[in-house]
Amino acid sequence: MDVMKLDQQLCYALYSASMAVQRAYKPLLDQMGITYPQFLVLNLLWHDGQQTVGGLADKLALESSTLTPLLKRLEAAGLVTRTRNPKNEREVLIETTPKGEKLRSEAGCLAERLVESSGTPVAGIIDLNARVKEFRDRVYAGL
Repeated sequence: MDVMKLDQQLCYALYSASMAVQRAYKPLLDQMGITYPQFLVLNLLWHDGQQTVGGLADKLALESSTLTPLLKRLEAAGLVTRTRNPKNEREVLIETTPKGEKLRSEAGCLAERLVESSGTPVAGIIDLNARVKEFRDRVYAGL
């Protein structure tokens, strides 16, 4: 069986769509002084509050060792704090600082940018998001 052309493969469509979203967000993230992966971490902290490194890694489907350098850069920028969990010294707790919380209001315009860039109605983006998440979850369940 021949391998399908790249532009006919779902994996490539998902990958390239992700890259397009990141490019749409980039000018706004640059103004905020953060990268897209840093935005993802901050977004989790803004919505879920203090987290362990392991918890963040699980939610982002990353290894803790991949996430740690990113967290160190966020800490150096004054956006998060990293502290040992007093109940379990092996865990590191991550929390936004007041400076990190201030970025939350600036990040609100990212969704508007995506709607504007794509020309897709909000309802269409919400539906697409639900379908992609359902697909992702089914793939993970099948592993």
